[in-house]
Amino acid sequence: MNPLEKIAEQLYTAEIQNKPIQPIRTAFPNERDIDVAYQIQQLVTQKKLAEGAKSVGKKIGLTSFAVQKQLGVDEPDFGVLTDEMQIKNHAKLSSENLMQPKAEAEWAFVLKHNLDVENITLIDVKNAIDYAVVAIEIVGSRIKNWNIKITDTIADNASASHFVLGSKKIEWSKIDMVNCEMKMFKNSNIVSEGNGQACMGNPLKAVLWLAQTMQKHHQPLQAGEIILSGALGPMTVIEKGDRLSASIDDFDSVEFQVV
Repeated sequence: MNPLEKIAEQLYTAEIQNKPIQPIRTAFPNERDIDVAYQIQQLVTQKKLAEGAKSVGKKIGLTSFAVQKQLGVDEPDFGVLTDEMQIKNHAKLSSENLMQPKAEAEWAFVLKHNLDVENITLIDVKNAIDYAVVAIEIVGSRIKNWNIKITDTIADNASASHFVLGSKKIEWSKIDMVNCEMKMFKNSNIVSEGNGQACMGNPLKAVLWLAQTMQKHHQPLQAGEIILSGALGPMTVIEKGDRLSASIDDFDSVEFQVV
């Protein structure tokens, strides 16, 4: 087992055993080596797929320019979504499946075409989107106390955990992507507010970044994939007993409960 495989095994085991581990960045020859971090992420994903999980899409993280600055990077990151991460709208999620969880609300997009053309543009992204849904992403960290730098979170699948999609399919063209207003509630109390500008100025720009990045990785986005585009406001810590809900403008709301 080579050094990268050992780190991947540590992350995989941490998730299976629900026991956070110390930051892994110090095990890198260069603790800011983003390419190596993505290699580790891919190794962990391959383990999950070998165990029966199915890849269903991607999540985009670090879409807030302020958060990018905090981590010393100038672009977002991405992680892989599997079918095991998805929770039905209005469903219950066991706290035993969560690790240091937090929640954020955002737009999710489902693709109807592959994004595999050269020099992908925003027009290509718009033409490839089938529909949008309001979503809540539950993030989590296999790294103890969220003590993360950029390579920690990338290797840890961009700190992905679970996600919930709204039930109503929405035409993206009916959404004011820049000025749409998001509200997220925890136990009926508002805990997060924001708008489309919080996600790289426009959530579609985040999807464009992802499409171009995946093309560079020779893994272009495919028809049917779910894309979590990035938070529209601050995340909130969640724990057992919490009921979360979110809405964007007057569109359908999404909710779940931690039990």
